Amino acid sequence: MRRRRLAPLVAVSALATLAPAFAASTATAAPAAAPSAGTPSTVSSPAAKSVLDRYVKQKPTWKRCDAETSAAYQCATVKVPLDYRKPGGKRIDLAISRIRTAEPGKRRGILLSNPGGPGGEGLWMPLMMKEELPKSVLKSYDLVGFDPRGVGRSSPVTCNLTPEQEDWLRPYKAETYAKDVAWARTVADKCRKQMGDRLPHITTRNTARDLDLVRAILGEKKISYFGYSYGTYLGAVYAQLFPARADRFVLDSAVDPERAWRGMIQWWAEGAEPAFDRWTAWAAARSKTYGLGDTPKKVEGTFWDLVAQADEEPIDLDGQLVTGDDIRSGMRAAVFSPQSATEAFVELKKAADGKPVAAEKLKAFTRSEERGTAGAAVETPADNGTASFWAVVCGDNSAAWSRDPESYRRDAIADKGRYPLFGDFASSIKPCAFWGKSAEPVTVVKNKVGSLVVQNEWDSQTPLPSGQALHAQLRGSKMVTVLGGEGHGVYPSGNTCTDGAVNRYLATGKLPAKDVTCKATATSNAQARQNEKPDALPGSPVPERAPNRF
Repeated sequence: MRRRRLAPLVAVSALATLAPAFAASTATAAPAAAPSAGTPSTVSSPAAKSVLDRYVKQKPTWKRCDAETSAAYQCATVKVPLDYRKPGGKRIDLAISRIRTAEPGKRRGILLSNPGGPGGEGLWMPLMMKEELPKSVLKSYDLVGFDPRGVGRSSPVTCNLTPEQEDWLRPYKAETYAKDVAWARTVADKCRKQMGDRLPHITTRNTARDLDLVRAILGEKKISYFGYSYGTYLGAVYAQLFPARADRFVLDSAVDPERAWRGMIQWWAEGAEPAFDRWTAWAAARSKTYGLGDTPKKVEGTFWDLVAQADEEPIDLDGQLVTGDDIRSGMRAAVFSPQSATEAFVELKKAADGKPVAAEKLKAFTRSEERGTAGAAVETPADNGTASFWAVVCGDNSAAWSRDPESYRRDAIADKGRYPLFGDFASSIKPCAFWGKSAEPVTVVKNKVGSLVVQNEWDSQTPLPSGQALHAQLRGSKMVTVLGGEGHGVYPSGNTCTDGAVNRYLATGKLPAKDVTCKATATSNAQARQNEKPDALPGSPVPERAPNRF
């Protein structure tokens, strides 16, 4: 039976940190004027402390989330400060959800979770976690989900972008570059106009503060946490700002904090090159089956020949024209699973030759008409996923983004040479070039908080070196590496080694004595591929796995 699965996504943040709690159930305080980027600040004033204390005293009104889901799946809305430096100012909504443990006598606390993004809705996460976690873990936790600030039901933001303006991974071409610069400037201008004074506050650091406020509202001393992709960065930032309040943290398919965010997008190009080489070797070894060439060099030639052909005459896939750039973009993610990439490419060659094709194998090369992420609420703006993505990616660390459009041109040309599959897509101009300055420095992640980093060797969104980097920065962490593991999002995969390591840690709190190396199985890799195409959970807005998100 096919398991219904999560599609992990990812993201990052700005604005000062909350202070240590006054007591176990007391609110975190407002940040000081200019704290160190990587450490918790002190309370800025007794007045600010008092205002935040009033936030903590909120009593959530829990109601059934949806008529089609279990009554145990409850939702509520709490208020959080838009700007933690001015907690007495504007407030925004934060939508939270929960499924309480069936064994309250064995309850340890709360397990918060995030599916990734930035811009991923997480209100539905308790449904997924309830389905996937074993009873040995479920008895210990109330499962808590949330839509991050600016997302879904949490005061959603919009830039009022058209579908064309949401299309942001654009290949570099000399003849279209001026148009791309104008597009990037337009997106930034529209976001500034639509979001106004909210824009600087939709950041990872503030989302981490929101999590700590939720902790305090629910009367907990600590939180446990499960984050995928961007959610690993959110978890790492929380652990940096509130190390004493981090209990058991699982960080699956990890973001390198030092590369947030331009560098993480560039990882997509850098990570694709070794995956492409692995693919050409795999296909060459099976040349009698697939006919793409009997050496890696010949397979590579077959690929680039089709790219050049499609540049001259796009391939018609049921009315959708696929260019050479579309082929490069599609293969960027596809090659992390050599079998899937080979089967898709074979069908694409058939289409180019005018032969009948298996359409279900060609999804890597066709663009979805969906905008952003699926909305949990009717009122969620159509571009909410994209608007919140840019708010975080640009606002977390403006220093990572050059303000000179010509520097992006130079980088795109150079990186197309270094990483021909996707280098120009990743390095060309983005709206962040025209964004405002971050309200805070980027968070420096460097601490000894215990956590478990879990990583596939062949991950298209957060490649293995990214996970290794986070592991090094979280000096109290242990890492589970899945050799031969394919896909973005490891847990659960049906692999006894990886699933067992995660389950034992969540159930007992004991990290492995040393880093763990597991080997992928055919079943676990098949499950990882299924993660890219999740079935919808009842009443939940599970988005398709997006190759342009973390």
